[in-house]
Amino acid sequence: MGIEIDATFIAFVAFALFFALIVYLKVPGMILSSLDTRGEAIAKELHDARKMREEAEALLASYEAKRAAAEADAKAIVDHAKEQAAAVVEETRAAMAEAMKRREKQAEDRIAAAETKASQEVRAAAAEAAIAAAERMIRERMNDSTQSALVAEGASELKRKFG
Repeated sequence: MGIEIDATFIAFVAFALFFALIVYLKVPGMILSSLDTRGEAIAKELHDARKMREEAEALLASYEAKRAAAEADAKAIVDHAKEQAAAVVEETRAAMAEAMKRREKQAEDRIAAAETKASQEVRAAAAEAAIAAAERMIRERMNDSTQSALVAEGASELKRKFG
């Protein structure tokens, strides 16, 4: 009963020698060491990524808080500008009313000097003209661009005072 040397036996011996050579050269240790090193690198990358995500979330929260504060400031500025615009409109209306009163007084003085029939016609025409002029002046002066300019002027004044 001898050992028969054939191709299968030679393949087995070659495999055993190859396996022994791999163990002798410590290839499994190198593979495990390489895998451990790679695992540590991946763990470090995950830790760094987690840390960067936390920093990004903190930064996002910070910017959202700043944005909310800026929106609140902008709303306060707009509200204040609206208040100032309303005050300017009131002042303009008062000035217009005063100017209209002066013009009406002048018209009444001229009408009083005229004849009775002519004075009635002139008084009606002057009143209509004064109302139309005031309405036209208000429309001309208080258009959207004028209102926008007043609001912009108020906002720039706010920036100058509080900015």
